[in-house]
Amino acid sequence: MKRTRVVLVDDHLLLMEAIKKLLEQEYDVVGMFNNGASLLDTAVSLKPDIAVLDVQMPTMDGLSACNHLKKLLPKIKVILLTVDHDAESVSEAFRNGASGYVLKTSAASELIAAIREVLRGGYFATPSLTDGVIGSFVKNFKRRDSSRYLTHRQKEVLKLLAEGHSMKQVASILNIAPRTVAFHKYAIMEHLEITSSAQLISYAIKSGLGVS
Repeated sequence: MKRTRVVLVDDHLLLMEAIKKLLEQEYDVVGMFNNGASLLDTAVSLKPDIAVLDVQMPTMDGLSACNHLKKLLPKIKVILLTVDHDAESVSEAFRNGASGYVLKTSAASELIAAIREVLRGGYFATPSLTDGVIGSFVKNFKRRDSSRYLTHRQKEVLKLLAEGHSMKQVASILNIAPRTVAFHKYAIMEHLEITSSAQLISYAIKSGLGVS
């Protein structure tokens, strides 16, 4: 049976070596790189099934590398390995094409679980992140509504953003958490296939949700 091909990208060599030892009993680690740009130079020839990327790296960070890698190899599954657990970072990871988001503070077995889940076509986030709105975002990422319908709350958030309020101000006005606002914003962008805040505001104004 053909073994899954994995590439590792991290600027901390000792950590990358430890991950290699963890994975090589079950998977073929076919490449190790200390930044995203180096990976992109040889990714196509290596034909990896999985890429495990650190987020914070010199030359090219993990989010940018993930985005470019998915364009080169659309079928590849990307797992981001990071210390960053804030809501916006998680949502940005999935918007850039990641299938998994694992905290470096997690147990080693969690990375194995993430790889198995994404190989099945699923999405994985460290369990401590899967409560509340983050979990909802991850669980529903593959079930996005293609009808472009926005919920009442999404319209409220979009209207306030279009009026020039920051996400923190929107959270205060609606009496919800700032991370909830962030996920509403990124969910709207996914529904509308919009890639920038400027495009989002333009859509809101054209739809009559902006300043009258």
